[in-house]
Amino acid sequence: MAQTVACANQKGGVGKTTTVVNLATYLALAGDRVLVIDLDPQGNASSGFGVDRGSLQRSVYDGIAGTVDLPDLAISTHVPGLQLVPSAIALAGAEVELTQVAQRERRLAQLLDASSDEFDYVLIDCPPSLGLLTINALTAADSVLIPIQCEYYALEGLTQLIATINLVRDHLNPGLAVKGVVLTMFDPRTNLSAQVAAEVRRHLGPAVYHTVIPRSVRLSEAPSHGLPIEYYSPESKGAEAYRSLAREFRAQDGRPAATSFVPRATALAAPPGAGDGAPLAVAR
Repeated sequence: MAQTVACANQKGGVGKTTTVVNLATYLALAGDRVLVIDLDPQGNASSGFGVDRGSLQRSVYDGIAGTVDLPDLAISTHVPGLQLVPSAIALAGAEVELTQVAQRERRLAQLLDASSDEFDYVLIDCPPSLGLLTINALTAADSVLIPIQCEYYALEGLTQLIATINLVRDHLNPGLAVKGVVLTMFDPRTNLSAQVAAEVRRHLGPAVYHTVIPRSVRLSEAPSHGLPIEYYSPESKGAEAYRSLAREFRAQDGRPAATSFVPRATALAAPPGAGDGAPLAVAR
């Protein structure tokens, strides 16, 4: 039975997509069967795996619309053991289209139900809003992973997110839990990052992961190459941070410790829909 985790925060630019792409990669490299669902109309998780959305015939939009089943939507990625349901620009209009649809909050849950035994983890990259797409993710999920940026106003909006989680729990998904909070974009050179991290830990206590994701040029560059950080700069601080988060994430579920996160293939095949400029090899 897959554990479905929605990565959500209505604030943009907090590291949701970076966390989904890289955490999913390290979970797969640890031996887990992983599915990433790109539920953000911007499609950054899809491009983060080197997928050219313009060349795809199907996307998560078709699954939510009920015209295509999940097995026909998932595509392979560079990462062994990791599949992706890509986004499409059509998803931007889905919230309006779904307003008249019966059980509109459960469309994603219905899509996932049929394939719950095929994966160990399903990670959902949510849009930066608390609209109907995010509600669908929260209704389909077992838990929520919340990235919080180590900058001013970090806690702004968190109260609204928690209130939304509680509403979904009360009316749509009684089992929904907070998986954890991950601090992102931490800059050790500034007092502000340390102060924000301390404040978040003071408010949220044990819900906050020990691992802190640093602000990193390499993490910022990797998506432009269509690669997770392990395939772009495995020796970087960002790579080490996400490896550590994956260890903590898996330990939280009682899963055996990974002996290695080294990619099992050094020659990468381009995933379906990859553009001509997508890298096909890893420089180790």
